[in-house]
Amino acid sequence: MEQKPIIYQLLPRLFTNYNEKCVPHGNYNRNGSGKLNSINQAVLASIKDLGATHVWLTGVIEHAQRSDWSAYGIKKDNPYVVKGEAGSPYAIKDYYDIDPDLAESVPDRMAEFEALVSRIHDAGMDVIIDFVPNHVARQYHSDAAPAGVKDLGADDDNSMAFSPDNNFYYIPRQLFAPYIDLGSGKNAYVEFPAKATGNDCFSAFPGGNDWYETVKLNYGVDYCDGGRQHFYPVPDTWKKMLDILRFWAAKGVDAFRCDMAFMVPLEFWQWAIPVVKNHHPHIKFIAEIYDTNLYRDFINTGHFDYLYDKVNLYDTLRGIQTSNFSAAQLTGCWQTVDGISQNMLNFLENHDEQRFGSRFYAGDPAKVIPSLVVSSMIGTGPMMIYMGQELGEPGADAEGFSGFDGRTTIFDYWSLSTLRRWLNNGAPSDANLSGRERWLRQKYRTILRLCNSEKAITGGRFFDLMYVNYDNPTLNPHRQYVFLRNYADETLVIAVNFSADSCDLRINIPRHAFDMLQIPQGEAMMTELLTGQKLQKNFAEDVPFETFVGPYDAVIWKVKHKNTTPHRKKMAAATSAPAKKS
Repeated sequence: MEQKPIIYQLLPRLFTNYNEKCVPHGNYNRNGSGKLNSINQAVLASIKDLGATHVWLTGVIEHAQRSDWSAYGIKKDNPYVVKGEAGSPYAIKDYYDIDPDLAESVPDRMAEFEALVSRIHDAGMDVIIDFVPNHVARQYHSDAAPAGVKDLGADDDNSMAFSPDNNFYYIPRQLFAPYIDLGSGKNAYVEFPAKATGNDCFSAFPGGNDWYETVKLNYGVDYCDGGRQHFYPVPDTWKKMLDILRFWAAKGVDAFRCDMAFMVPLEFWQWAIPVVKNHHPHIKFIAEIYDTNLYRDFINTGHFDYLYDKVNLYDTLRGIQTSNFSAAQLTGCWQTVDGISQNMLNFLENHDEQRFGSRFYAGDPAKVIPSLVVSSMIGTGPMMIYMGQELGEPGADAEGFSGFDGRTTIFDYWSLSTLRRWLNNGAPSDANLSGRERWLRQKYRTILRLCNSEKAITGGRFFDLMYVNYDNPTLNPHRQYVFLRNYADETLVIAVNFSADSCDLRINIPRHAFDMLQIPQGEAMMTELLTGQKLQKNFAEDVPFETFVGPYDAVIWKVKHKNTTPHRKKMAAATSAPAKKS
């Protein structure tokens, strides 16, 4: 059985930055930056111990920034088209290079990246990096490309708004004039003719909320002609992007998280992914995607291994926590991805989203248990956590370009107290953590490790119990959610409670569940996997399954059927009303 991927996302620029005195808007010299070399064996061992199988190194490819590395042959960026001091990791300015901020020895930055890849592999984990295919920095230029590789846009005819042979889209005869300050005099940023902006803004006048620091790449779709496609012969942009994928695959990367994958034609992925996998069959492709109607196309036609399930499961879990959504809506989540749940990548946090523990989300990271259990165990696809999430990072800083918004900045040089205290200058320890942080990290460790120690979670089958419990007086379907997972002779009864009140549940389990999953009924010694508690319990259709669940908590009861005593029907009526399938 393959492992269930447990992804630990980290932004190296912040992750190992141990500066305790960062200031808002501080530059590289003032605030400093984390280094790839600082992600040492001990740090990786601690991440592995948490249950991680993969490390996503976010923002390692060279991107536009305000720091000056021209002494090392790296062209300086115009600061007026850079967001924040550190710049966005998604405004790539050289697809073939490593961000110099992350290197202890800038000339050796690629060697330092390669050494980190080897360390991660030696720690028993796989490496994920970003592939950003939709847009680049406005001043894209590669000084590290292999011999014979031409820059994007080098051969473009910029007198044409669209040409199948161009790498960019242009607004002919118009000066780039966004609604932001572009400076004056010799320091001004000048772009003529203007290029289209990355968020499909085909105008010379993007606003401050547009991705004005980026340029949209041309994959052969003529947006000036109703989206007419020019895919044959293969567009030059396709070939250039395939070469970039091959370059990083040869560096030992195990997976690509493909940024805004749905903004790139599906036909490109259909063409490129099989070519990469032909030479590197183990490599996985993860799509950032926000339209459930496209899910199956991106899996079946586009050949993606995994997709973000943001607009389905994430948004529902967030709604349950913050907007009085009913927990019963989780049934619709698994139904939406039924048949492809193994391809869904679930998460509660990432670099785009607000921290779970922030005042904008749950307000208390200790409330995470029911969401974490559902997110990590409802399907067999990957689960992802973001650096510091397991410590309850509150996202309470206003770092500079990124203000007080409940997120951890991707635009600024910064350092997080939670990470500093755990990483302990490269010797990870719980000693400097608060009691709540230690408790929370242990909870994450327990739950994430169960994902691969329990076969019913790693590769088993799912059965939703809500339809026989809507009229159950012990269960509030708006606040509690119950389901089974089964593999061979092992079954898990999982109940989560999103309420601030505890509950004594008497869960109805229908005959259909026993028949479909081929589970014998009876009495058995069962183990609650989150606490280790052992109790003799009834596991049968005519006697409700009894369990206590604390506030914002969960239980995972495991039964091994070879130890089940055949059940004898009891005359006593269950306290819950007769279950009816709705």
